[in-house]
Amino acid sequence: MRLLNKLLSAAPIVWLMFACSPAYAHGVASGDQSFLANAEGVHIFPYMYLGAKHMVTGYDHLLYLAGVIFFLRAFKDVLKFVSLFAIGHSITLLFGVLSGIDVNAYLIDAIIGLSVCYKALENLESINFLDPRIAVFGFGLVHGLGLSTKLQDISLSQDGLVENMISFNIGVELGQFIALTLLILLFGWLRGLPDFPRIARSTNIFLFGAGLFLFGMQSIGFYFS
Repeated sequence: MRLLNKLLSAAPIVWLMFACSPAYAHGVASGDQSFLANAEGVHIFPYMYLGAKHMVTGYDHLLYLAGVIFFLRAFKDVLKFVSLFAIGHSITLLFGVLSGIDVNAYLIDAIIGLSVCYKALENLESINFLDPRIAVFGFGLVHGLGLSTKLQDISLSQDGLVENMISFNIGVELGQFIALTLLILLFGWLRGLPDFPRIARSTNIFLFGAGLFLFGMQSIGFYFS
């Protein structure tokens, strides 16, 4: 039974390691970049698919949202916090691409890494600087700006840009819904385990480590870019 509990407690850690695999790194895959760079006119469903794919495979978003919902039990709380993140994310994603405002990709991704660290420390009750609702909305703005920056690295056609970006954002929200559904089921199962307090602490320590790793890698990239 003790071995079983150890294996079960390692489940979220394995998930985090899997999530941090380079194959699931934040950004736009080369094949998708090629499509986006050559697409002319309105492509609603392809852009929705790419938005959903980005969210499902974007480990930085998933790590942060995992921290946000980790201790939430009531559906209305999940809906409230995820909506705040989605609103912030949508604002800067759409505004950034349509206005052409650009930020250094390494710098914004380093801040995204810190957002994961902050949420993990908040869950560990080590810090509590901000109202959690304001923090989630603010970091949603940062995450959206990060994705906007990645898209602006691609020469997107101005023909149908507004429709395509709205479609992409809808896809992001659909992907977020799918990913969060799986995470909610996972965390609900973990809460039923007898060793949940230790599992929760271990998971959030690894969340902090993953965010710190992301921050370090992007900081090195910023320094040498």
